[in-house]
Amino acid sequence: MSAPWQGDELVKIAETDDLHIAPLRDDGITYGTPTWIWSVAVDGELYVRAYNGQDSRCHQAALRQKAGRITAAGMTKDVVFAPVDGPLNDRIDEAYRRKYGRNPYLGSMISAPGALGHREDLPADRRDCLGRFWTCRIIG
Repeated sequence: MSAPWQGDELVKIAETDDLHIAPLRDDGITYGTPTWIWSVAVDGELYVRAYNGQDSRCHQAALRQKAGRITAAGMTKDVVFAPVDGPLNDRIDEAYRRKYGRNPYLGSMISAPGALGHREDLPADRRDCLGRFWTCRIIG
């Protein structure tokens, strides 16, 4: 479904703040409603995180279907979605800080609970974000 990023596509997408994703619906053919989502590039790959996290319909569809479409920087591309876990999230956090540092919602988009340790290790005011945070790699 997808081909590697061509030329400066990834740079253009990473520099904008207009990425919309539309995972395939359950029929595997129809694209869902495009959803605006924050995105960053790290090591030549594109990553997204949604404020509503794992409970969002968009996230559930992306995990179930593993494919869809993005629009950004005047481009539309069919893509593959892949979940991300582990230490890479620290570098993705830093990319979010650089790109969205002045945004008041940044705190909800970084410091994944999994990267911080177990639920018991989190301050009480951070425990409510468990289950909300997710990172997804977009393979273009």
